[in-house]
Amino acid sequence: MLLLLLCSCIFLAIGGHGQSVLPISPWPVYHQNYLQTGFCEYSFLLSVQNSEGVCLLPANVYTRLEEIERDRALEKQSMKHLSSSLGELSEQVHNLTLEVNKTSTELTTKLTVDQAESRARDEEMARDLLNVTHVTESTRQQIELLQGEQMATNRVLQQTIEQQNQTIEELKTLVRQQSQDLDELKTRIEQQSTAGVLAMLDEKDPQLKCFALNKLNAIVGDFWPEISDAVDKIEMLYEDESFPHRELSALVTSKVYYHLGAYEISLTYALGAGNLFDVNGTTEYVETTISKCIDHYTKLCVAQAEAGEKQDVKLDARLEDVVNRKIRSCLENGNFKQAVGIALETRRIDVFEEAIMKSDDVAGMLLYASKVCMSLIQNRQFRSKMLRVLVRLYLHLEIPDYINVCQCLIFLDDASAVAEILEKLIKGTEDQTLMAYQIGFDLYESATQQYLSRVMYALRAVSPIPLPNAPAVVQPPGSAPAAPVSKDAESQASEEQEKPASVPPPDTSTKYSDLSEEEKKHVDRLTKLLGILGGETSIAIHLQFLIRNNHTDMLILKNTKDAVRNSVCHTATVICNSFMYCGTTSDQFLRDNLEWLARATNWARFTATASLGVIHRGHEKEALHLMSTYLPKDTGPGSAYSEGGGLYALGLIHANHGGTMIDYLLNQVKEATTEMVRHGAGLGLGLAAMGTARQDVYEQLKFNLYQDDAVTGEAAGIAMGLVMVGTKSAQAIEDMVAYAQETQHEKILRGLAIGIALCMYGRLEEADTLIESLSRDKDPILRRSGMYTIAMAYCGSGSNQAIRKLLHVAVSDVNDDVRRAAVEAIGFILFRTPEQCPSVVSLLSESYNPHVRYGAALALGVACAGTGNKEAVALIEPMTNDPVNYVRQGAMIASALILVQQTEAMCPKVKTFRELYTKVINDKHDDVIAKFGAILAQGIIDAGGRNVTISLQTRNGHTHMESVVGMLVFTQFWFWYPLSHFLSLAFTPTAMIALNSELQMPKAEFKSSAKSSMFAYPPLLEPPKEKEKEKVSTAVLSITAKAKARSKSKKGDQDSEKMEVDEVEKKDEDSEKGKEEKAKEEKTKDETKEEKTKEETEKDSKESKDSKDSKDSKDSKEPKEEANFSVLQNPARALPAQLKVLSCMSGRYHPLKPVTTGGIILCKDQTKGEPEEIVETLPTGGPKAEDEEPEPSPPEPFQYTED
Repeated sequence: MLLLLLCSCIFLAIGGHGQSVLPISPWPVYHQNYLQTGFCEYSFLLSVQNSEGVCLLPANVYTRLEEIERDRALEKQSMKHLSSSLGELSEQVHNLTLEVNKTSTELTTKLTVDQAESRARDEEMARDLLNVTHVTESTRQQIELLQGEQMATNRVLQQTIEQQNQTIEELKTLVRQQSQDLDELKTRIEQQSTAGVLAMLDEKDPQLKCFALNKLNAIVGDFWPEISDAVDKIEMLYEDESFPHRELSALVTSKVYYHLGAYEISLTYALGAGNLFDVNGTTEYVETTISKCIDHYTKLCVAQAEAGEKQDVKLDARLEDVVNRKIRSCLENGNFKQAVGIALETRRIDVFEEAIMKSDDVAGMLLYASKVCMSLIQNRQFRSKMLRVLVRLYLHLEIPDYINVCQCLIFLDDASAVAEILEKLIKGTEDQTLMAYQIGFDLYESATQQYLSRVMYALRAVSPIPLPNAPAVVQPPGSAPAAPVSKDAESQASEEQEKPASVPPPDTSTKYSDLSEEEKKHVDRLTKLLGILGGETSIAIHLQFLIRNNHTDMLILKNTKDAVRNSVCHTATVICNSFMYCGTTSDQFLRDNLEWLARATNWARFTATASLGVIHRGHEKEALHLMSTYLPKDTGPGSAYSEGGGLYALGLIHANHGGTMIDYLLNQVKEATTEMVRHGAGLGLGLAAMGTARQDVYEQLKFNLYQDDAVTGEAAGIAMGLVMVGTKSAQAIEDMVAYAQETQHEKILRGLAIGIALCMYGRLEEADTLIESLSRDKDPILRRSGMYTIAMAYCGSGSNQAIRKLLHVAVSDVNDDVRRAAVEAIGFILFRTPEQCPSVVSLLSESYNPHVRYGAALALGVACAGTGNKEAVALIEPMTNDPVNYVRQGAMIASALILVQQTEAMCPKVKTFRELYTKVINDKHDDVIAKFGAILAQGIIDAGGRNVTISLQTRNGHTHMESVVGMLVFTQFWFWYPLSHFLSLAFTPTAMIALNSELQMPKAEFKSSAKSSMFAYPPLLEPPKEKEKEKVSTAVLSITAKAKARSKSKKGDQDSEKMEVDEVEKKDEDSEKGKEEKAKEEKTKDETKEEKTKEETEKDSKESKDSKDSKDSKDSKEPKEEANFSVLQNPARALPAQLKVLSCMSGRYHPLKPVTTGGIILCKDQTKGEPEEIVETLPTGGPKAEDEEPEPSPPEPFQYTED
């Protein structure tokens, strides 16, 4: 509209009305350009032009047009912007539409699925509702109630969990805050310096110095390096007597020197601190200082006790005050065992008694104290004092413990006191009599023959009628008193020495029938007690146990016998057999292999004959009859080697229990004419008279020694030590040492080296002088004797001084035998603490010297015998592959010593070593020396029918003299194989035997709270199955076939009808006939051999059939779970580890002492008057005496006629 109006106005202005027009200015050029280029839609305005082509429009029109066009341009531009925005918006709308469509599709799908699930759920709920329509309304209410309670419980639990989480978060926050505080405190402390505190020590005011010392005492643990620079100032304050806080300065100085490592100076200043030194503190400083204080106090007390009246050793009062405060602290806090230990170390008898009597369990403390005294105290005199105190305390109990009293008296060597106790008990009630019997069994197990003989002598003296006499026992001249405790004890010992060797002649006027009933009962009890003390009862009971429980696997011996091919292994197999059947009286293997046994000649025959003594060990009643074939006879000379071995066997049978056999063997020693017989008789006499110290026996052996015969002298030297074992006889030691330094025979020197060591058995520090002189001797055999003397004198003591001496010799001596002996001796010293031995000899087991490695192996075997120690086995195992043959030998023997009586369940390595022994024996390329060790190891690990172990201490903790002596002499098999039999002395039955008041074995049961497989016997070997031989057709040569064809062609029609097979069969029959004839001839030659082999195979087949039948019957049954316990019948085999889980099941018999100790235990019959079931006695093995046939009666009277 605006444009139309504008055009009309212009048209009127220039129209044909003749009116003048307004002056028109020419259109600027730029307007033209503007209209032409910018606004083409207004180009019609250009037609209003003059003749010159200039537009003739008013100026205001142009201005207005220009404004309009500007507005239009702005609108155009805004339209462009709007259109672009609309495009972007439309694109966004499109994308949003796509997303909405996608979402709607998903929602639709999900809705469809939910609807389907909802319908399924509704249908399921409908079905459930249909199923529970029978539920009553009350049940629904209960369900709702339970659901409500459950929801409430859940809410409570949720709240509790939230509270706990909140508490945990609070604790975490608190810990973080505390750790931050600690870090800040550490930082603050680290930023501080002791310079300011140390500067205060220079102040004149004592209070400032005291403040500085308190501050230094608090921070000395962290800043001792800085404080040590000013320790002189603190020492000066302590030395200043006018300073009021000297004790505090001493305490700070002590702590500084403690951190500097100057413990002696630290102890000195700690004593100066007085009461400021807190003995109850638990810091490392307090514990170390108290330890040093007690050690120093102990040294002073020991020095004072040893010096006696000769030298006055002063004790620091401050030192004694600290020790007393520590003892009072122990008593107040109930640490009575610690107080006992301090009392024993510091030799404070008053504290020892006080700690025991103040204890809540006086009996338990007495038992602990007695064990400590017997095993740890190494000074004989002080140990005797402590044992006297224990005897007094035991006797003052409400019920005196006579068993432990007698054990203490054995250590004190007080035979008269033991006899008084036994006499008192057998005169009392039946229960007291049983206690006397039990003490008698314990005495026989722990005491020597000499001690037991003195006890029996005292008991016979109080008998109303004469009783059977015991062998005479004489105190050797020059022997030191065993335990010089007091003047009374010495006077008692001198009186006993002055007594006659035998009981005075009895009064024959009084007979048993003349006694009253009470006296008869007393004599009967005394007779039984003497039988127990004499050993007859114990030996017979153990013999029955070994015979009854013999589980030896003869197939092992048979396989070994078939594998050996030389005399050394033959001897080893004989020794192995004796170990396996030790004490069982079963010599079946030897009887079945007489021809094989006959191969032994000379000294091998000596060893084989002596092995019968090991088999029949303890079979004393028929000993002479058993060995009669091999003993010297008046009818004519026999084999000297067999006769010597027979006498040696008698000694092994009666080892440490000679009795009347001592006189028989003594007579044989005197009458022997050959060195072989003298050798065997000497060894047998020493074994039978072991520990008796009989002067007549000693003199005869010394006479044999001076004959200067090597073979005789070796046995005499060992036997002299056996007779005088543990006596410390000055005369005997002087004789043996003097002759050893003169003789030139190495065999005699070896025998004397053992004999000298045996004389010092158990003497501890009393042997130090002899040990020192022997160790410095130029002769290596005497130096080796010094090592054995250390082993015997300190056996079982664990003495650090003795071990230090042995280790020094083991690495420094120039002789290999001496070094080997030194390492072996370590095992004897540490057998009470076997767990320590592997750590001591671990480096020695890797030594470059094979003799040292061998010694380390035997040391482990001796110390850890029968324990199955895993560390010891781990050290032994690599040595079984050692490149040196005798090291392998020692390793296998040591492994058997350690693993004896260890089952596969207890120690899995048992199976590995058994397989190793078999492998070495059957290996044709292995060395003979190693095979010897493997064969002996087989015998040791299955010794005594698999019913004995090796233990060098008794069940009561005493060192078992017989076992220690046997083990020491056994180690000499290195030089002389017959000495291997001495190991049988160390065999101890693993028995649990219950006896009644009549010393019989009743039928009783014991419960072992462990699976039977845990302690079961090893399974027997299965004999190899014999394969059936297949018949093989005879080979026919081509030449014979051609010959047959030629013969056929020559024959006529008669032969043409015969078949070729018939000819072959005939020839085969001829050849078979010839073979049968040859076989018959061979059979006639080998009938005896075949009969023996048939018997053996029949036995093996029977055993295999029995085993198969048993297996089939077991397999046919359904497998059952093994029970967690097993029931053992009296007498039972109970391994040392099994004793811990053993208990008595029978309610009728009540044991006098816990069955966990094992051995022979007397039981009280709770139901008197009822008949008892007694275990039947089994017959012994060996040759039996032929019963004499009754003499035929004379013929009836008759009349003779010639007709």
